[in-house]
Amino acid sequence: MTAPTSSRGADRLRVRAVGGLSRSSPRPSRRSPRPSQKAPWLYLAPALVVLGGLLVYPIYQLGLISFFQYTQAQVSGGEPTTFEGFGNYAELFSDSQFWQVLLATVVFAAACVVSTLAVGCALAVLLTRVRAVPRLVLMLAALGAWATPAITGSTVWLLLFDPDFGPVNRVLGLGDYSWTYERVSAFFLVLLEVVWCSFPFVMVTVYAGIQAVPGEVLEAAALDGASQWRIWRSVLAPMLRPILVVVTIQSVIWDFKVFTQIYVMTNGGGIAGQNLVLNVYAYQKAFASSQYSLGSAIGVVMLLILLAVTLVYLRLLRRQGEEL
Repeated sequence: MTAPTSSRGADRLRVRAVGGLSRSSPRPSRRSPRPSQKAPWLYLAPALVVLGGLLVYPIYQLGLISFFQYTQAQVSGGEPTTFEGFGNYAELFSDSQFWQVLLATVVFAAACVVSTLAVGCALAVLLTRVRAVPRLVLMLAALGAWATPAITGSTVWLLLFDPDFGPVNRVLGLGDYSWTYERVSAFFLVLLEVVWCSFPFVMVTVYAGIQAVPGEVLEAAALDGASQWRIWRSVLAPMLRPILVVVTIQSVIWDFKVFTQIYVMTNGGGIAGQNLVLNVYAYQKAFASSQYSLGSAIGVVMLLILLAVTLVYLRLLRRQGEEL
């Protein structure tokens, strides 16, 4: 009877000893594998390939053609392509019409950007003040304008302002006044159409940003007696600065390279080219005159201007301490 008892005790001691050793022995540490620095680039690789094919290669071809003599004769193979260097740019910069068109483009784009931002931000604030049903109606109407193709919207606006059958002249009592005959009125008509099809992007984006602002901040400003304009200028605008930067840069790019609205509503640039912008001017040089190298040079100049404006704007914001 003593032997089994002693054997059981020995077994218990061995189990305790083994358990103690197992508890005291250090366990192997399980470190999570460090993510590879190449992993993000592998995820972005498909998008970069698509962007390279859709953006980088066409820009490369655009810049390449601008350094050659490339007209209809070279396209048809009647004459060899010759290297011109910066000759096309020298010819372009010596043309007085180019500078006139450039100035008109800058002024027109600036007016479109300011008007689009003003209308979009005002309607975004209005969306926060109305009830659900009017908000839904306004959102659907704005998205309908945004989804309308540019050529369709331009044709509709021409019909609205038609001197013979348009309802706008009848309501305003202007008779048979032609909005596209004079330069300023034609640019103003195109500006209205551009703002109409562009403000929904600003409105929806800014409205989403306003919804993310804490309600306590706006209530505190209202309790302090601030007007709606003061609340926007001193509270909302600083808090929405990153969003406003995005919509401003996007509007600059869109409005600076307007083509369809000008081409359709002014019949290719207006009487004697009085309503030309750079995109329509490049189209006339490249396809109407078969000077593809000059048209490419204009495209390169537009690209450089847009890059310069965007970089300068972002640098100014960084100097002011804004994080983008």
